[in-house]
Amino acid sequence: MTQQAPRTAIVTGAARGIGAATARRLARDGFAVAVLDLNADACKPVVDEITSAGGRALAVGADVSDEQAVADAVARVADGLGAPTVLVNNAGIIRDNLLFKMSTDDWDAVMGVHLRGAFLMSRAAQTFMTEAGWGRIVNLSSTSALGNRGQANYSAAKAGLQGFTKTLALELGKFGVTVNAIAPGFIETEMTAATAARLGVPFEDFKLAAASQIPVRRTGRPEDIAHTVSFFVSEDAGFVSGQVIYVAGGPRT
Repeated sequence: MTQQAPRTAIVTGAARGIGAATARRLARDGFAVAVLDLNADACKPVVDEITSAGGRALAVGADVSDEQAVADAVARVADGLGAPTVLVNNAGIIRDNLLFKMSTDDWDAVMGVHLRGAFLMSRAAQTFMTEAGWGRIVNLSSTSALGNRGQANYSAAKAGLQGFTKTLALELGKFGVTVNAIAPGFIETEMTAATAARLGVPFEDFKLAAASQIPVRRTGRPEDIAHTVSFFVSEDAGFVSGQVIYVAGGPRT
């Protein structure tokens, strides 16, 4: 990849947290980056940071669970930055509750953003990848895919993304497209801070409790995930596909 002909990446859920860190990292790696989130205005600080550092970025607002919105967003990226050949499906929400308290709307909302969103975005972007004969898709799963009390919807969605990843790797490999997943453990984001608030626990105490259970004795940062994304989308990772890597400070099975 050269500065004269950068590849284009789309990062969903990129206004903050893991998505924002990933967008910044890919820009440093030389990609033109579409910073996509529900509200384009929320993406502007990340875009401004990238462009101020000399990179190319575009703020895109779209609901990833909306078929037409996804089609329009991907077309806008292609027109504004060039054909997207890297996609990071990071957009996600939580609607935690125990099963007997979980509403159908809570289930559908989580499935819609995580699974339907990844499906719609991947289907739209893969056209550009297969035409180019090169592409990278990275899906954000979670250690919750292994099961987590109060997260039947989120856990099911994240486990589903792992099966989705492996299937796309089989289907798209012959076109030069790799598909991998990252399953983060405890990462310091607004989402985990919201969980602490919901439980009535100060966030610092929440992090300390989590770190005590992690072999490396610290919680993760968004940059830890961004670094792993950077590897998966690199030229040198072309023989790695269909994999799920747990970035959680210790082993997971």
